[in-house]
Amino acid sequence: MAGSWTKITVTGKTKNLDDITAVMSMVDNGLMIEDYSDFSLNGMYGELVDDSILNADKETVKVSLFVPEERSYRECMEFIALRLSSLSVPHSIEVDGICEDDWAESWKQYYKPVSVGKITIVPAWEKYEAADGEITVRMDPGMAFGTGTHETTRLVMRLMQELSLTDKRVLDVGTGSGILSICASKLGAKKCNAYDIDPVAVKVARENVREDGCSNVTVEVSDLLKNVDLSEGKYDFCVANIVSDIIIRMLKDIDKYLIKSSPLILSGIIGDRADEVRNAVLSHGFSVEKEINENDWVGMLVRI
Repeated sequence: MAGSWTKITVTGKTKNLDDITAVMSMVDNGLMIEDYSDFSLNGMYGELVDDSILNADKETVKVSLFVPEERSYRECMEFIALRLSSLSVPHSIEVDGICEDDWAESWKQYYKPVSVGKITIVPAWEKYEAADGEITVRMDPGMAFGTGTHETTRLVMRLMQELSLTDKRVLDVGTGSGILSICASKLGAKKCNAYDIDPVAVKVARENVREDGCSNVTVEVSDLLKNVDLSEGKYDFCVANIVSDIIIRMLKDIDKYLIKSSPLILSGIIGDRADEVRNAVLSHGFSVEKEINENDWVGMLVRI
C-alpha cells in the first residue's frame, strides 16, 4: 500500500462477528478478518500449521481495516466504537501506526472548521471569527463521536435547519460529543435533553455543553430511551444519529416520548439499510416526510 496508513483492529467475540463486520464495513469494505473458530486439522498439511494458529482462541475474532493518511483515523475509530456500544457488542480497539500517547493530539491537524448551512463547527483550540448571522459551535470531541465531519452528523444538521426549533423541547438519543444538542440550543430550542449509553461520551458532551455556554442542555447516561426524563411531559422534537438496527428497535417505543406530529430526525443509516428503516417507520404508523443523502448515508425526517 502506497502512502501512510493506520490500522484499526477490533477484537471481540466470534458470536458477534456479523455485527462487528457490519459496523466496520460502514467505514471501509476492505476488512481483514482473523477468525479461527472453523479451523480444522483434517487434511494432509496439518503438520505445517503454525503454532499460533493451533493455539488461537476459537471464541475471539479480530477484524481490521486500514485508514489512509488523508482521512481521520480517529473519526473512524470513534464511529466504530459508538456503533458497537449502541449494539451492546463487547469489544476492544487497537490502533497501529500511531503512538498511543499521540492519539489525543495527532488527529487535530485533520480537524478543521466544518460549515453546514449557517452553522460552523469549530475545533475548540482554533481561533475563528464568525460572519454576521453565522452560528458557531466549538467542539473538542475527546473520545466521543461527533466532530461534524461525518456525513451522518451533517445530515441531521441540514434537516434541523429546515425546521423551527424555537421554544421546542428536544430529545437527543445517542448524543456522542453533544454536537447536535448544542446545535439545537443555538438554533433556539427551549431545552435539550441528551442521552448516550457511553459514560465517556456523556462526560465529553457535558464539557462541550459547558464550553459552548448552553445552560439549557442536560446530558445523562441511558440505554436508548430507558432513562429518558419525562417529568416535564413528552418532547416536541427528536434527533437520533445512531445505527439502523438500533433505530428500528427504538421505533416501537418512541411515540411514548414525542408529542403527536413531532418531527423525528433519523441518521446513521447506511444506504443499503434505508428501505428496512423506512419500512419500519411506516409499519409503526409514522410517515417519512423527507429523505436526504450524502455519499452512502441517508437522513430521514419522520413525523410521529
